[in-house]
Amino acid sequence: MAERLDGKTIGIFVAPGFEDLEFWVPVMRLREEGARVLVIGMNGDTVTGKHCLTATPDVAASDVASESLFGLVIPGGWAPDKLRRDPDVLRLVDECHTAGKTIGIICHAGWVAASAGIVRGMRFTGSRGIKDDLENAGAIWVDEPAFREGNIVWGRVVEDIPAFCRELVAAFGEQAERT
Repeated sequence: MAERLDGKTIGIFVAPGFEDLEFWVPVMRLREEGARVLVIGMNGDTVTGKHCLTATPDVAASDVASESLFGLVIPGGWAPDKLRRDPDVLRLVDECHTAGKTIGIICHAGWVAASAGIVRGMRFTGSRGIKDDLENAGAIWVDEPAFREGNIVWGRVVEDIPAFCRELVAAFGEQAERT
C-alpha cells in the first residue's frame, strides 16, 4: 500500500542539545507515512540530545538545496540556539518558507524561524521561554498545543508532540495532494 508521502524528502535539523523526542518522534512518524527523512546538521558530526540519544546528520546544511526538499522540521531543545547562527540553516528555512513548503516548528525551534526573518505578523506557539523573543520579532503568541499558520505547523512543547505530529502529517499530506 502506498503511503501519502512516498518519494517525498523532508529535511529535519539536528544540532547538539536537540530535544530527543521532538526529533525522533517526527522522524519515525514521517517515515511511517513513506517520507525519506533527511537529517540535516551544521556538519556531519554525530550529536547528542538533551536526554543522551544521538543522531548523525546525513548531510550538512551547506550541501542542501531547498529545491531538493519537500519541507522541513525543526525540533526544539537547546539545538535551535546553535542552528539559528548557521547561515545555511537560515537560508534553507527562508527558501522553503518562500516556496510555500510545509515547515514544522516545535518548542524552542521558533528561534530559528525568528532568525530567518519569517515570523513577523504570524501567530506562533512554542516554549514560553521564547515567547518574548518571538513577540519582539513581530509574531503573535498563541497558547495552543499545535496549529497551522500559513505553511508553518507550530507545536508547543514535548507533551504536545502527538498534536504536533497529527497537524504536521496532515499539512504534508495536503501539500502532496496539491503537487
